[in-house]
Amino acid sequence: MNRPKKEKVIVNTNLTKNTNGLIRLNKFIAESGLCSRRKADEFIELGVVKVNGKLVKELGTKISPSDQVTVQGDPVSYYSKNVYILLNKPKDVITTTSDELGRKTVLDIVKRKERIFPIGRLDRNTTGVLLLTNDGELANRLSHPSYEIEKLYKATLDKKLEFTHAKKIAEGVELEDGKTAPCYLFIEPTDNTKITIVLREGKYREIRRMFEHFGYVVKKLDRKEYAGLTNSGMKRGDYRFLTTNEINILKRKVKLS
Repeated sequence: MNRPKKEKVIVNTNLTKNTNGLIRLNKFIAESGLCSRRKADEFIELGVVKVNGKLVKELGTKISPSDQVTVQGDPVSYYSKNVYILLNKPKDVITTTSDELGRKTVLDIVKRKERIFPIGRLDRNTTGVLLLTNDGELANRLSHPSYEIEKLYKATLDKKLEFTHAKKIAEGVELEDGKTAPCYLFIEPTDNTKITIVLREGKYREIRRMFEHFGYVVKKLDRKEYAGLTNSGMKRGDYRFLTTNEINILKRKVKLS
């Protein structure tokens, strides 16, 4: 009996081509993980980018990967290898690269020599799927509302959700920063305090604020899926590298391949 072949898992093989030659300055900045190439061009035009101590304002400038580059006075480092990590974020961890109050951040869990950063944010009390990378272009596109990246959450409320409120949330809620986009919402039949909700946008604390608008408190919020990636089989605080196949799927979702 022939056994099905297992997919060969190759981690983080997205090597930048031509690393021994010259590369565009905006590509250098984007692959440092600082921002997208478009944003890098904006920094260059604003006159806040220096190469080896000299101001550069010309778009399309090519430099060596070994050159010293600063943006707004801060040095950025070029990496020829991008890193893609999925973290099952625990509660009471901040989704930032550092914290003024000394609270634990996601980078205290995922310690890398490369400069990586989280894509989007989960608030301190929200758990679940969080992506970290140094691929600025991919991060920018996954975060952009035009690509409508799906995010699936499981929420537990302080009381049963009324159907009329569920319908209004699914259709969109007028909040102080604008109306939320329509979303998918499912109430657990055996426990009306447990909700599954799928969003395609990422307003600040959107789920909590939508329910608060109708007088509910979200007691527990867990992101189970992001762009098709799940935390299935992962304990809180566990993280893993994405496979080549997963990376390619993400890039296709945002038209990078």
